[in-house]
Amino acid sequence: MAISQRLDLRQTQALVMTPQLQQAIKLLQLSNMELQDFVQGEIEQNPLLERPDGDGPDGRDGDDARAGDAEGPMAEPPVDLPPMRDAVDFAASDHMAPAADAPLDADYGNVWTNTDAGESGVEGTDGLTNWQTRGGGAGFDGDEMSLEQTLTRGPSLRDHLLEQTAVDIKDPGDRLIARALTEMLDDAGYLVGDIEGVADQFGCPVARVEGVLARLQRFDPPGIFARSLRECLAIQLREKDRLDPAMQALLDNLDILARRDMAGLIRVCGVDVEDIQGMIAEIRALDPKPALAFEPVVAETVTPDILMRAQPGGGWSIELNAETLPRVLVNQRYHTRLAGSARSKKDREYVAERLQSANWLVKSLHQRATTILKVATEIVRQQDAFFRHGIEYLRPLILRDIADAIGMHESTVSRVTANKYMSTPRGLFELKYFFTSSIAGADGQSAFSAEAVRFKIKGLIDAETAGAVLSDDRIVEILREGGVDIARRTVAKYREGMKIPSSVQRRREKASQF
Repeated sequence: MAISQRLDLRQTQALVMTPQLQQAIKLLQLSNMELQDFVQGEIEQNPLLERPDGDGPDGRDGDDARAGDAEGPMAEPPVDLPPMRDAVDFAASDHMAPAADAPLDADYGNVWTNTDAGESGVEGTDGLTNWQTRGGGAGFDGDEMSLEQTLTRGPSLRDHLLEQTAVDIKDPGDRLIARALTEMLDDAGYLVGDIEGVADQFGCPVARVEGVLARLQRFDPPGIFARSLRECLAIQLREKDRLDPAMQALLDNLDILARRDMAGLIRVCGVDVEDIQGMIAEIRALDPKPALAFEPVVAETVTPDILMRAQPGGGWSIELNAETLPRVLVNQRYHTRLAGSARSKKDREYVAERLQSANWLVKSLHQRATTILKVATEIVRQQDAFFRHGIEYLRPLILRDIADAIGMHESTVSRVTANKYMSTPRGLFELKYFFTSSIAGADGQSAFSAEAVRFKIKGLIDAETAGAVLSDDRIVEILREGGVDIARRTVAKYREGMKIPSSVQRRREKASQF
């Protein structure tokens, strides 16, 4: 067969990831707090974007700018969107019909239709140029300091240790070794790495480094600079003058203590039951991670993206959290001024490109909000029994169930539920929480949520008594009597996932009563 060149015409279909599509996908998977940062970055880059209070990159006050251009061709004041919310009455209908309009995620095509109020309760407005939340909200641009900014911080653990080093260690060489050992501490206060490396670094004997380490182990907080849990506990007991041979034997056999083997501990320590219980109580009072107690981590509060409330007449009200949604608008009057003053082709192209980018940002924000609201509403409809009666009524749910109900693709639902939290009457939940695998019922027809089965297993174990500890096999029998067809290995996997010890360990713990 001869090799030759030729021309062929082929017709194919492919999805082109336009910049607008990429932006819409990116915004969809951001939480409201991440969206605030993204929008702020866009405002800094685009002179046509500004916040409703006039915080724009052009440095002008928004109200003054609009007043100065009042005679321009686009002098109408911007129109605000009403609160984006949805009310769902499950008492009137067991099923919610899918939206009548086209799917919002239809390739995120370059089409923007501004219709009247639809299923989500969002009213369209001709010439929509802004994205604004109700109530204004203080946001992050106010003058008042947030609660996080009022938190006080004491000296760090490193500074605390170096202050003690300056007082306790006089030799300059030993101070250098002490500083090197201080830099080798992990977050819990344990010494990581080997002291031989420190000795090689300073060209000194290992015995000198060990001597400095022994002095550092007497510093505050007690237990600092330990190389293992056993050494950490031994340092603290030595501070209390309680490190006798029996206690040292107990520290040397922490694995037996972890198994709750009272008989084994009595044998290796050579004490009676009363003494071993007192020794264990002393160890429980120690701090296995001394650095964490000295430098506590400030917990970060999770801000919900969706708010869910019960309606007085029945059903649920679902709305986006307006306090965390960004507020931004497109300044059409400023665009008119810039376009009129542009002289070169490059300037005109830049102004047109900035206007297109600003408009697409506003449309993507609106599309994101509507999509999140539709997904959250359908999740609430599917899990109505959970919100009314509790976790035992949580239904098995997968992404395809929500996608088919609202006419979207599974990938879109997956992006919507990522990093999104909903505040409900039963607490704050990540949207991913409501998607659980299914466990078949004993009758072969019904199905149970894996999360609800975990709750049942935990409830059975919590109700145990010292004389009636349930084995995994017995838990399987009880669940099957309740209609759940589950294997023993699944029960063991769920139990271990909840950090619940085996029946043998639980029996020893209840028998020892410590």
